[in-house]
Amino acid sequence: HKNSESEVCFKEWNESLASLAKERASTCNSAPPAPNASFDGHVGWNTNRSALGVSSFSDVLAEWFEEGQSFLHLSGKCKEGATCQHYTQLVWATSSQVGCASHLCPGEGGLWEMFVCAYFPGGNWEVKGQLVAPYKAGLSCSLCTSSMSGCYRLWDHVGGLCEVPLNPCRMSCGQHGRLNVSSCKCTCDPGFTGRLCQVRCSFQCAHGRLRAEECTCVCDGGYGGPKCTENVQFPLHSCDLVVDGDCFAVSSDADTYYGARSRCQERGGTLARIHNQKVQDILAFYLSRLETNNQLSHSDFLTQNFWIGLTFKPLKESFRWDSGEILQFSSFAFGQPDNQGFGNCVELQASSTFNWNDQRCRTRNRYICMHGRFPSAARGNTENLFFSTQ
Repeated sequence: HKNSESEVCFKEWNESLASLAKERASTCNSAPPAPNASFDGHVGWNTNRSALGVSSFSDVLAEWFEEGQSFLHLSGKCKEGATCQHYTQLVWATSSQVGCASHLCPGEGGLWEMFVCAYFPGGNWEVKGQLVAPYKAGLSCSLCTSSMSGCYRLWDHVGGLCEVPLNPCRMSCGQHGRLNVSSCKCTCDPGFTGRLCQVRCSFQCAHGRLRAEECTCVCDGGYGGPKCTENVQFPLHSCDLVVDGDCFAVSSDADTYYGARSRCQERGGTLARIHNQKVQDILAFYLSRLETNNQLSHSDFLTQNFWIGLTFKPLKESFRWDSGEILQFSSFAFGQPDNQGFGNCVELQASSTFNWNDQRCRTRNRYICMHGRFPSAARGNTENLFFSTQ
């Protein structure tokens, strides 16, 4: 139907209600049980009896919901001769918890299955023989009470549901992790990674380090490919700068943070790491010269900033280099970082004289690749590219 429910709750699973449902299903009796003291007697019920193998629980729930086609939403009544009480309990606005169970029961014609769901607080209340409306029409969540934590919306849900604050994180770690409700972070089982423990990670990096958070490889200098198995030769003349033997190449294209990291890796390098003030000063000077010469303006670039290989790790609650190293030197601009949780990737920001800023990782920036150390004998006649302590 097209009406918006102003107060319907997002229903949370309750093991105690599931136990009550299991207890009632095991009686193989559709008659309502005695009121349960632990829930103040305010438990609502839905039951269904089906021949064994004919229906699954999903089928039964769909059947209950289909009763809504016979429910007259404007009057709050069911069509004459139709049954709607399963539907009205299913969508009862103030019912916020549910538990269900099934049980095989013997019969004259063979086994049949009893499906039971228990709801709290219950519904289907009547006043002078008239059913109380299961919900009020109106703007979604407009009548949520103060005991609710907010309005729960799915991507494909136009409206919303009043949410019980049982899980304030509004997330699940699935079957391979455990949710810490106080920090809203997942602790994953061995062999699984990702923010929600949804990624199975089992491969090894031949010449590099496994980035467990994303199940990707960070390759050593001179190697590339998804598993760091490809030997990549990076020509010396492609270095824009060499500082104390480390080669830095400034991209001419723009990409997201992870796209930029992949491009550097394809070329046998990594996104740049800045470990001291000297490297920071030299890179800032070089990039400012590009800016002065109008080499930073391009329609493909959302900004005039540059990605470096530093990201915020929520699980570690700190910034880390892509190599896994802990941040010891930093050059964040004044007031930065200020966007943790939303801007987890770090850029050299043009408006802050190329000091650091935390930014959304999907922003398209140019980027700086870094390649392994080059021996002094290999420098040839490229003194103008090199900065050293000598």
